[in-house]
Amino acid sequence: MLDLGHPHAIYHESRILTQLTRDDRPGSDVLKGTTLKVYRYLFKLGQPASIRDVQRGLGLSSPSVAEYHLKKLLQSGLVREAAEGYLVDRAMWDSMIRMRRTIVPFQAFYVAFFAAAFLVMLLVLRTNLEEEYIFGEIVVLIALGLSAYEFEKTLRNH
Repeated sequence: MLDLGHPHAIYHESRILTQLTRDDRPGSDVLKGTTLKVYRYLFKLGQPASIRDVQRGLGLSSPSVAEYHLKKLLQSGLVREAAEGYLVDRAMWDSMIRMRRTIVPFQAFYVAFFAAAFLVMLLVLRTNLEEEYIFGEIVVLIALGLSAYEFEKTLRNH
């Protein structure tokens, strides 16, 4: 049972997800190689998938290979079996948002925001080059750089 008073508990998309460190998350040791690819496929799909769907979608050599990896995910509690097929039961992405069938790092929105702010300041709000304006540009550039770094780091890890 999830303790809502726990500092690592968050509420997201009408579900309660627990954010733990990467090594402490249940099932994190299972998410490697082909099993990780199967998990990502199911997560991106967002709907139940049969063993054959997984096999065809990932180009696996046989349905038994897909079944093996689905059983690993099922035993670790990351997916559940529904009448229509297998479905992701627990999200393991700390900073990712699913938009239809695409997984986007949350930091992408910060990068877009700070890039837009920089362009607006540069193209629209530039009246004269006072110290405050230059300071504002530098602050926005630093925020953009840090956001881009975190975005790239998230892409590398996932």
